[in-house]
Amino acid sequence: MYNHAPKNYRCPFCDVAQRVENLQDLSRLSDVVYQDDSVTALVAVHQYPRNTPNLLVIPNAHYENIFELPPALGADIYRAAQGIAFALKRAYYCDGISTRQHNGSAGSQEVWHYHLHVTPRFYHDGFYKSIYEKFLMLPEARAEHAERVKKYLMEA
Repeated sequence: MYNHAPKNYRCPFCDVAQRVENLQDLSRLSDVVYQDDSVTALVAVHQYPRNTPNLLVIPNAHYENIFELPPALGADIYRAAQGIAFALKRAYYCDGISTRQHNGSAGSQEVWHYHLHVTPRFYHDGFYKSIYEKFLMLPEARAEHAERVKKYLMEA
């Protein structure tokens, strides 16, 4: 229902959730900061200049969007997002956190696997004015952010 993925779509987030390193994908296993039986959290490839690190929480099973996502899994996603939010506050001293989720191409969804953005926010960061200035963060930098967030996630 309400699907937009092209025919024969190979999902990069499914690879990460299944712990498969696929060099065709931009995401790497070193991006992962948290994983349990139902969800995985990782540093996003796309970042925002004044709001790094943008993290994603994804279900391990493939659901394209909110229209397919089982409500109970939504609770697991938000439980993980809350832990990530606390870790970001401790690791980056951010003033706030934004969570965002997109559905369908008109809703700015670019990867056809449900994902929730968890983004650190700072006073006067101009986030919504600069949201289209996103950039691809190199794997080494993402791995450094992942290690930093993991450290503070484990201290929770």
